[in-house]
Order: sequence, then structure tokens, then C-alpha cells
Amino acid sequence: MARLEAALFVADQALSARRLSQYASLASAAEARQLVEQLNAAYDQSGSTFRIETVATGYRLLTDPRYAPWLDRLHQRQEKQKLSPPALETLAIVAYRQPITRADIEAVRGVQTAEILKQLMERGLIRIAGEDDSLGRPYLYGTTRLFLEVFGLRSLNELPMAERLRPAPAAPPSDDGEEEGDEQASSEAGDTPEASETAEAESSDTEDAAEPDAGDGQAEAA
Repeated sequence: MARLEAALFVADQALSARRLSQYASLASAAEARQLVEQLNAAYDQSGSTFRIETVATGYRLLTDPRYAPWLDRLHQRQEKQKLSPPALETLAIVAYRQPITRADIEAVRGVQTAEILKQLMERGLIRIAGEDDSLGRPYLYGTTRLFLEVFGLRSLNELPMAERLRPAPAAPPSDDGEEEGDEQASSEAGDTPEASETAEAESSDTEDAAEPDAGDGQAEAA
């Protein structure tokens, strides 16, 4: 337990259960999750200022939200992380409508957003998530794992009113022939169970390397 706590204390990013088990020399990710629960119970019992929270796809050792105003002054975090209203608007559009092109963002805001998108990418809050199939194949933008960490979210489903504001998933095709064609296309693209498991492992490794941050209104990192 002490090794796991120490790993969380010095980590500069959220760590998955698998990573924690590796760093703390534990038998499995399940043991890491069990020790996290035991540590939180010990923190609650002792009235500690610390608590381990789940952010994005990993764990972080954070301080109690009650101390956020004082810690903001101590670290001058407000100045470092302050976003302008146009940047917040653009970020919100990307978060709720992703993947989305710059043209669609500008259609919602009514102004050009190239410079704001560049600033958000430099802060690591958004990324290029692919290319659209429309003429010219414009870039599609989406949020990053750091975005989830900054705003203290486990997933995009925890966004306020996400069920109302996020696009509904596409309905599955009803025609058997179309379904068959979709399955064949997925297979050709490598969307098999084995490929998915490999992609998950690679995605986990990539996400664990993301730069950390902390969000307004959320608990401060220890």
C-alpha cells in the first residue's frame, strides 16, 4: 500500500490501475484498485486532506476541494489556466459536438476560430481526431485526455447535460445486406476482437503519457 501511495504522490499525471500495479510491484490491476479503496477509507477515517480520485482513465492523489482557493493563490494556478470566453465557447463546442470540423465550429460561433483552436491545441485540451469525408478532407477536432483531467471528468458522458447536448449515436442499419457490408468493412479496417484488445493496450500506454493538469473547481493535485 505504501508503494502505491508513493507512486501516486510523485506522479505528474493520472495513472491507470495497470500502471500502478507495475510501479508498485503489485500482482495485478485488481489489487491496485483494491488498495486505492483501502487508502481512501484510511484517509476518510483519519480526516486527511488527501483523497485518490478517478479522472480520465486513471487515478490521481488530490487535495480536498475545500483547500482549492488557498492553493490557487499558492501556485498562481488561476493565471496559468485562465481561458478567455471565446476559448471556453470553442472548447465547449468541440467537447459536445466532437468530432467536428473548424467550419462547423465557426458556423455555431459565427466568427473565425483558427487562432483559438491553435491555442487550445497548444494547451493540450484538444487534438486533431481525424479527417472529414467532405470536400478537401478538413481536420476533425476532439478533446484530449488532459481535457478530462483538467475538468475532473471520467468520460465525456459526465459533461453537464451530455445526454441532451451531445449528438446521439448513429442508428444501426436495418437492412441485413448493409449490416453484412458494415461487418466486412470493419473487418477490413482491422476492427476485430483481437485488434480491439491490441488497440486498447496501445491506447492505454499512449494515454498514460499525456501531460497532466488540474481544473478550476476541482481538487488540487497533491
